[in-house]
Amino acid sequence: MSAAQFKRWRKSLNLSQKEAAVALGLKRRILQYYEKGERNGDRVSIPKTVRLACYALAQGCEDYSGPGE
Repeated sequence: MSAAQFKRWRKSLNLSQKEAAVALGLKRRILQYYEKGERNGDRVSIPKTVRLACYALAQGCEDYSGPGE
């Protein structure tokens, strides 16, 4: 997921940066780094866990309690 795709994901769900950060369990500043694709001139990649969380949220899953019994 690129920085542009990450930003598009957030906007497609009509989330502010703060709302997206809360939904993903991130600090807002980290979310901003992901959207920009860099931090202090260094490239920032979006971790697989965050990419998977983005997919889950896009599918309507807000929390996961593990497999059912």
